[in-house]
Order: sequence, then structure tokens, then C-alpha cells
Amino acid sequence: MLFLQEFARYHSLRSIILISSIILIHLIISFVLVPKSNWKLPHFSFSFEDISSATSLDHIVFGIASNNVSWHIRKNYLRLWWKPKTMRGCVFLDHNTTSSDQDNLLPPLCMSRDTTNFLYAYKGGPRSAIRVRRGTYDDTVFFPENLVKVLSKYDYKLWYYIGSNSESFTQNSFFSFDMAYGGGGFAISYPLATNFSSCINRYPGLYGSDARITSCLAELGVTLTKEPGFHQVDMRGDLFGLLAAHPVAPLISLHHLDIMNPIFPYMTSSMKALEHLYEAAEHDPQRIMQQTVCYDRWFLWTVNVPLPYLLRAQKTFRPFQMDNYMNNYYNIDVREYEADRCRRAVVFYMDQVSSSKRGEIQSVYRNNALQSMYAKLIHANCSRRLALPLKLEEIRVFSNKYNPSFKQLLAPRRLCCEVLPSSRGKVMEIAVRECKDEEWTYMPS
Repeated sequence: MLFLQEFARYHSLRSIILISSIILIHLIISFVLVPKSNWKLPHFSFSFEDISSATSLDHIVFGIASNNVSWHIRKNYLRLWWKPKTMRGCVFLDHNTTSSDQDNLLPPLCMSRDTTNFLYAYKGGPRSAIRVRRGTYDDTVFFPENLVKVLSKYDYKLWYYIGSNSESFTQNSFFSFDMAYGGGGFAISYPLATNFSSCINRYPGLYGSDARITSCLAELGVTLTKEPGFHQVDMRGDLFGLLAAHPVAPLISLHHLDIMNPIFPYMTSSMKALEHLYEAAEHDPQRIMQQTVCYDRWFLWTVNVPLPYLLRAQKTFRPFQMDNYMNNYYNIDVREYEADRCRRAVVFYMDQVSSSKRGEIQSVYRNNALQSMYAKLIHANCSRRLALPLKLEEIRVFSNKYNPSFKQLLAPRRLCCEVLPSSRGKVMEIAVRECKDEEWTYMPS
């Protein structure tokens, strides 16, 4: 939650391979969507609703690439998003393990096959980077419901290569602007994936699996379909600026979490902050990081919900590598972070989320209303703004669980919000809803 004030006034067979990566070992994450044993492909013409309803989480088989050293450190990332009752998959390690290493709350542990016969000539990388047919990277987290929602847009019978590139201009310049980066994850439709065996070994000089796959796809004439919810996160430090400007798309993945500050700065570790984020995702996964903006006409406040909404990402983060001044350039719109703390927006971070079966705002909502509470984080004692948003102690946000239709995924639009009339004093209440057909969001004059 972020406040900006007008200073002028006041100073079937669903088979998709998904690929993600690890920081030190450039591995491939393969999520293959397959049918259940008793599942039959229904006979229907492909309408929006049919394609969307046919793909579900239990159609996916997750192949997760790790190693015996990093797995014991990073397996807690997987606990955040792995659902043992509805997910199937395997964690591939490079050495045998004992039965005591198995955990019923995590995927079973498997042994990777010998890759010594696989050609690999890149001088600067480990041979483990060639494990193309394996799975995900253990420092990447996913939001499974959002993943399924996004992939359900695509016809599984066609050749699709889905993902996103790096946020770093330098990384994209060195590798490719049209390559889906493995850390953020990418998806390849099953018919397309079956064509790779004859190609992968033709590129021994490339470092990572994502570069090899991109080269093979170039041979086949298949281009990247970009989905902005996959995040490579080639940056360090405070991720606030990037998340504050999240696009109008479901959040699918976050990578490089070991080198990022906690996304909730008042928490002591990144893991605790991620657990807090996933608590909210349990209630309303497809609205995580989705921004909406509304105005308090009484105080002339601009209110952004649920996290700061900005047209450009504030540069709160640092480059992933510091060996070149070009690393300070990004493949996203950025603007410098305000140096004067007293001129920064007042930020309220999500404190708790709860849901109920009754409509709490009857004029706007019907069933399953959500209530989110945001607590204020004060960075500095700015007396000149003490009479303004700093007086607020709590913000309550009410909404329905967001479940965009297939058409809304194809033509996304931000949600709308309104400050409720009773919002005065130390508590502000806000309603978030879908926008009306010709509703505009603009600053009142």
C-alpha cells in the first residue's frame, strides 16, 4: 500500500514443460502437463472456456533439478509452493540419498542420469549446466494457481515457447532479448518438446540449458511468447521497486531469492517474508502484486492497492553484477528512488488477510469477501507531513476473490478501487472491484 500526496496543495492432454533455474548451477526446470490415468480427452471445439477448464494443477508433472549440497539449504523454498496432495513430480539430485532424506511434504528424491557422454565445451560453466531434461531450480518459487491460469490460455496442440527475459539490459544483450530465462521459468508445449532430442547436442559451446533450447527453437522457427509474470530477477537488494510496478498479469515466479532483501522489510529473514506473502496467496493468488489506484478526494491522496502502484519501477535494487557500468541499465522502465525520505510516499505493508463467506460491503460484493489489513512502515520523522497520511494507523481493503476469465487474461485490465466515505481518522477503508465498462481512473482537479 502506498500513498502519494499532491504536494502543490500541501508541500485432453495438457503437456507443457516449464523451465526455471538456479543461481550457481544453470539447470532446467521441467513441468510436464500430463493426464491422469483415467482422464480422457473430451470431444469439443476449442472455446475460451473449454481450454481454460481442461488444464488444472494435477495435469502437471514437476521435474526439479537440484544437487545434494543446495537441496538441504533451499528445500524450504519448495515447501512454500509445493502441494503434495495435488502435485506430482521429482527432485533430481547428483548423488544417491538415503531414505531418511525423503519428506512426505516434498516431492520424492531421484537420481540424475549420467551426462558424461553429453557434449559440453563452455569453458566458464560447470558440466551440471547441461541437464536439460530435468526440472526446476531450487532458488525459484512459483505460484501454482497462477501458473495454471496463464498456461490454460494456450492450445496444448500447438507449438508454444512461453516465458520472459531478464530485467537486466546487459544480460539480454549478452544472451538474447528473445530468450526466456531459466531462472524465471519457461514453458514449452508437449508437441514442441518432443522435437528436442536431435538438436540439444549441437550446441556444446553454450553455457546454459535455456540458451541451448532457444537455439533449437530458432532452428524450428518458433519464437518466444512473452508472459510478464515469470521473473528472472537479475538484481540484488531491495525488490520493492520491481514489485511495486508489477504488470497487469498473474505473478508466476520469483528467482534469485537468496540475494534479495526480505520483501517485507520489518521481517528478519527472506523466508519469513515469503511465508507471509504465501499466506495472502492462499486467499487470493491471482491478485498478488496486482495494482490498482484510487483517490481520496477529501484529502487529495493517491492510494495504491495492494502494493505500491507505479508506472515506472523505483530503483530500490542494485545490479546483479557490478563489473560494468552498463549493468545499471535495465530492460524495464525505471526512475531514481527519491533521496529525500520526507518526499517519499508513505508505505503500508500487508499485515494480515482473512476471508469470510458473507459480503462485507453489500453494495459492491456478494460472496467470499476478502479483508486485507495494512500496517504502516515509517522510515523517518517528517514533521511537515505529520498531519497527512502519517496519522493513519491502519488500512482495510475489501474485495472479492479475483478469478479473471480467459478473455480477461487475453485482454487484461487493472482493477478499480474507491475510498469508502466512512474512512476518516486513523483507519481508512477501501473497496477493490472490477472496473465498469467505461470507468476512468484519473486525479481529480
